[in-house]
Amino acid sequence: MAVANILLSGIVGSTAYGLARQGSDIDRLGMFAAPTEALHGLHTPKESHVTTAPDRTLHEAAKWCRLALGGNPTAMELVWLPDELYEVRTPLGDELIGIRTSFLCAKRVRDAYLGYATQQFRRLENRGDGSFSADTRKRTAKHARHLKRLCHQGLSLYSTGRLEIRVEDPEEYHAFGERVAADPAAALPLLRHYEAAFDETPAVLPERPDEAAVEAWLHRVRRLFYTAETATSCSCSQASSMP
Repeated sequence: MAVANILLSGIVGSTAYGLARQGSDIDRLGMFAAPTEALHGLHTPKESHVTTAPDRTLHEAAKWCRLALGGNPTAMELVWLPDELYEVRTPLGDELIGIRTSFLCAKRVRDAYLGYATQQFRRLENRGDGSFSADTRKRTAKHARHLKRLCHQGLSLYSTGRLEIRVEDPEEYHAFGERVAADPAAALPLLRHYEAAFDETPAVLPERPDEAAVEAWLHRVRRLFYTAETATSCSCSQASSMP
């Protein structure tokens, strides 16, 4: 997949969490800037490019910002990765990392992380009593690990203002996944525990994200990727209209 103007890209998913095992896929997430001029035409450019083999997702800068402002856990990972997992870092990408807390607010973090964890639990419930194929059991264990990770990451972000990408005890996550694969109902106590923890834990995050800081960054992106031809044309037009 050839996408121009990549601003930030890195390895996410199980490799980033420390949960990868032999045979695990390597997932990549990134952000690119569409040419500013292209955003004003009849046919706007694609906002996302997704491929498998390799697994890679690239979001246009504005779309990524909207996802992150909404508290999307997957999008948010991109600006909290350990340094060694970044594969592309540009000055604008570094600027974005520098304002990453501007995307955060208490309610959206709680709703997003608990919401995604609850979705994972619903998937587990729909899998039945554990008497299913080995492949389904493997996917169930994976969903269970994600549920536990989302709960932990969300509460940590909510209470400290920092997103912990790597989990502390990967083997405990794998053991939890196997327990839930055998009995999906085993995930419910953990989900209830974190729901109560969110209720009881004071948030350090603001009530609203700092959209002005995000907007200012996005304007810098648009200025940088405005075509030279258009800029010259605008300058000449303005000059010819002067008395």
